[in-house]
Amino acid sequence: MMRDRLRLTLRKPWLGWFPKPTVVIGGRGQPAQWGTGTWQIPADEAGTIGVYLYNRMWKYGAAEFNLDSEHPSALVYTAPWLPFLPGRLKAG
Repeated sequence: MMRDRLRLTLRKPWLGWFPKPTVVIGGRGQPAQWGTGTWQIPADEAGTIGVYLYNRMWKYGAAEFNLDSEHPSALVYTAPWLPFLPGRLKAG
């Protein structure tokens, strides 16, 4: 099975403390760091990629992007300013 690489940029607001993000690919959560990284994804399967933040009490800033066979090669996640707002995940 061939695998594709997806470049994912995780951006946090410049003001304040934010927990490390978690990236979910194929239903499996993986801890991540702020900044740009690459992730392997199955090339022939459609699915979703998601990102959320967790601060020991609740999960927030969740965002998802639906992947298909013609998905973009790069995505950008932007964390919300407030802990009750959703994040944004878009092609970039």
